[in-house]
Amino acid sequence: MHHLKFFIFVVMLSSLISCRINQDTEEDRKIFRYNESAGITTLDPAFARDLPHIWVCNQLYDGLVSLDEKLVIKPAIALRWSVSEDGLLYTFWLRNDVWFQDVSVLKGKTRKVKAQDVVFSFNRIINPSLASPGSWIFNSVKREDDQLAIKALNDSVLQIELSQPFPPFLGMLGMAYASILPGEAFDEQALKFAEQAVGTGPFQFQLWEEGVKLVLRRNPNYFMVEDGQQLPLIDAVSINFLADKQIAFMQFIKGKLDFMSGIDARYKDELLSKDGKLKKKYANQIYLLREPYLNTEYLGFFINKKWNEEEASQQLAMRKAINFAIDREKMLKFLRNGTGKAGHSGMIPFGLQGHSSTNRFGYSYQPDSVKSLIMKHKLYSLPITLSTTADYLDLSKFVQSSLKDFGLNASLEVLPAANMRQFRANGSLPFFRASWVGDYPDAENYLSLFYSPNASPNGPNYTHFSSEEFDTLYEQSMRITNDSIRFSLYRIMDSLLMRDAPVAVLFYDEVLRFVQNDIKGLGSNPVNLLDLRRVEILR
Repeated sequence: MHHLKFFIFVVMLSSLISCRINQDTEEDRKIFRYNESAGITTLDPAFARDLPHIWVCNQLYDGLVSLDEKLVIKPAIALRWSVSEDGLLYTFWLRNDVWFQDVSVLKGKTRKVKAQDVVFSFNRIINPSLASPGSWIFNSVKREDDQLAIKALNDSVLQIELSQPFPPFLGMLGMAYASILPGEAFDEQALKFAEQAVGTGPFQFQLWEEGVKLVLRRNPNYFMVEDGQQLPLIDAVSINFLADKQIAFMQFIKGKLDFMSGIDARYKDELLSKDGKLKKKYANQIYLLREPYLNTEYLGFFINKKWNEEEASQQLAMRKAINFAIDREKMLKFLRNGTGKAGHSGMIPFGLQGHSSTNRFGYSYQPDSVKSLIMKHKLYSLPITLSTTADYLDLSKFVQSSLKDFGLNASLEVLPAANMRQFRANGSLPFFRASWVGDYPDAENYLSLFYSPNASPNGPNYTHFSSEEFDTLYEQSMRITNDSIRFSLYRIMDSLLMRDAPVAVLFYDEVLRFVQNDIKGLGSNPVNLLDLRRVEILR
């Protein structure tokens, strides 16, 4: 009996020591922690259509190229590249030191990346049976027997042929959809790739408790080295899935999460002053990163081709009056605590090449201009119904109140998001709230919304704006590989848009990142990508 008691005591003591050792080991490791309230449903980059999934995929995979904090295209798996003079042929030379991660999905058979992996990965995205929402990024690539015109000349050289010039193509290869994968990970359904991924990124899969936590550990074979140090600098990434943003906020304030992206209306006044600065009470605990975000928030006007000349002139006057009637600075101060920049200049957002802060057809708050347009064109009698969703009701009410202050007959229509998308696409909404987040770092992304062949429902031109002058410049810009010349044409096109006012740009959004003071090297960027390669944890 005494021997049994002693044995139980030893087992219990060993267990306590083991727990303590594990706990110490866990505490000694440098783990970056954040919350994803929307959850994660897949680790397959073919379905990385939103930020939660893009952020995870950025840790697990690499593409041929990447974007730095200024959206400059940088080498990744491709060491260098060239583009033919006609803009149709892209040649990539791959690095020879990039290895697929050593995880169980490859059964311990890790190997170097080859050009053939790029061919497999890109053709996989366009396969109709996969139904990837990212297949569109290869729309400009020539097709040969339902395959992309992409050839591996050898293990390290690759060529892609476009059907027509499209300068933004190179930047699109930095998107998560264009991640490079090993074909054998899909052989005989080895394991569900969506649940246990393998790529070449700075981190690799370790653990996924659905609805609870996803853990990624440092990839010891990652190819990137800076200042003599192999990246990444931390040991792991831990992602929680707390659905309640208020609870997640409290976890962040308690120091249990390392950073928080964006700000919810429920706690914006707790963290930010009215002019958008971090409140002094938190200065010793956290810091704030601000960055222009490639998101333009705007009001769209449907332009009816059946209007006669008098109706078209009156509707143009109304669109301009609405633009002049909105005090955008006041709106940002009181509804968004100074987050964002007033949209005076055009659709191309602040922070993107092609944006002009001196657009001669831009709009600021000008009460006298509103009154003059109303009187001259007899706008009092025209009904104005702004269609919106519940999420943007505060902004829409501000606009409605602004218009009513000038005696305009303005009302609101609140629609479910699905109905809003449907009605906007089929041209049933004369006046609607919308936004456009850039998928890739080229202003063509925004200008394509007004190219007449893109008229909805077959494209994203929801306003049905049509201008022969604009279309000619758009097509011309797509044939120009010289960036500075192309950006000049972008600015001219944006100016034409503001002249005809198919939209009222409200503001250009900003990325806000709240970070614990012991986290260094996080950084920020205008497409809100999460780059953890250079992060250091000083605790």
